Parts: sequence; C-alpha cells; structure tokens
Amino acid sequence: MQIITVNSVQREEMIDITREVEYVVGKQNGEGVCVLFTQHTTCGLTINENADPDVKSDMLGFLRKLIPQDFADFRHFEHNSDAHIKSTLVGSSVTVPFENGRLLLGRWQGIYLCEFDGARERKILMVLR
Repeated sequence: MQIITVNSVQREEMIDITREVEYVVGKQNGEGVCVLFTQHTTCGLTINENADPDVKSDMLGFLRKLIPQDFADFRHFEHNSDAHIKSTLVGSSVTVPFENGRLLLGRWQGIYLCEFDGARERKILMVLR
C-alpha cells in the first residue's frame, strides 16, 4: 500500500492527483487495478474531465448551490455539514485499471481529490492488485 499526501489551500477545490498516481503505477508490470481511498469524511475522490478547468468550477459551483454551507437546518456544531454531504455524494474511492505501468483512463479523464472542508492535509490510500 502507498499513501499519497495532498495539501489543499481552499475550503473547496478539486485537486488533480493523476500524476502522483501515475508515478506509482508506472513502476508496475502487467495488469491490474489501482484502488484509491480517502479515510476523511469531508473530502472525496472522483474521475472527471481534466482538459477544461471550467468543469471543476462548474462541479463545485453546482454542489455549493445544491448544498449551501449555511443551511438553517444543519445542526452539526463544526458548521461543515455541507462538506459531509458533498463527500457522501462524490464518494470516498475510485478504481482504475492499469496495464504495463499505465493507467487506463480515457483521453480526457483525470483523478481528483475533491476538497470540501479545507485548507488541510489529506491522505489517500493506494492499493495496486
């Protein structure tokens, strides 16, 4: 198992971690799957387009409108209930096949840590099988 450390700088952002994952997978021969998992409850992992930065801002903007930080019915004392909900919707893991040291992502795909309660350090567990 490998650990990838990511430091976010904003409360909400999408951080492309594809290169870090590719670096580790690049040392592998044969084929298999790469499983990425975050143990945090206020961030998530997703695969989406990495060519146009508007995709990231559109996703974050929509999630902000769908689940605002200051919703009157939230009771959680840390005032980050929105981050917990967004994390649940995005999910805490992704799985990507690889072959001969290359991730088998589509042409426009990248792997993202979705930060919803930053800025902070996040750890992503990476298992190759």
